[in-house]
Amino acid sequence: MSQLYTELLGGKKTVVFLGEAGSGKSEIAINFAVGLKGETKQKIHFFDMDQTKPLFRSRDVANKIRSMGIEFHSNVTESIEDVSAIAPGVIEAIGEPESLVIMDIGGNEHGARMIGQFSDYLNGGSSVVFFLINPYRPWSRDLQSIAETIRRITAASRTSNIRVVSNPNFGLETTAEDIVKGNERLKEMLEGRLEVSFVCALEHLCPELEGRIKEPLVPVKIHILYPWQE
Repeated sequence: MSQLYTELLGGKKTVVFLGEAGSGKSEIAINFAVGLKGETKQKIHFFDMDQTKPLFRSRDVANKIRSMGIEFHSNVTESIEDVSAIAPGVIEAIGEPESLVIMDIGGNEHGARMIGQFSDYLNGGSSVVFFLINPYRPWSRDLQSIAETIRRITAASRTSNIRVVSNPNFGLETTAEDIVKGNERLKEMLEGRLEVSFVCALEHLCPELEGRIKEPLVPVKIHILYPWQE
């Protein structure tokens, strides 16, 4: 049986998803949690810490996440206000020896600042920080822009040793060719200074991408939709 997510976890027990607003953190974080749930019997805690935008939040599908056997945590369940509040139980969940913790962090440095208080835990040997980049977004147009975005967000979150995740997409209209070209474009911009840990693609595109992507390919199922997309 494939152990894709377990291998990407690399023996860590806490996974943090960072990135600029609109990079796809919430969707990828949910898919990663669901993927891990299918590979392990360990309890999985999912913390929605995205308090910086009114749409496309993990908590919008909290019941769906819980129905898959994942422990969902959020301090705000229905409000669309910007609320600087941390979901309770983070330290307790991190401290559970047999549990895995997924943290979906709000976009840009304002949202990332919320986890600075946990930096001692997140920079330790049991955590991994994935930084999502969509090379088709305006703020990822070149290495300088990417480096500045990473600098601002990691400084605010006080995290280090990040791993880049390539998430090239145009939403539901994305094609396999878009994934290939976007991923190659991102690697060219990174100039070998940072490596891509894995690439994300809509699950129906993955058969077309077989053999065309060198990095591990994570299939993405869309869980968070606008009402008119459901």
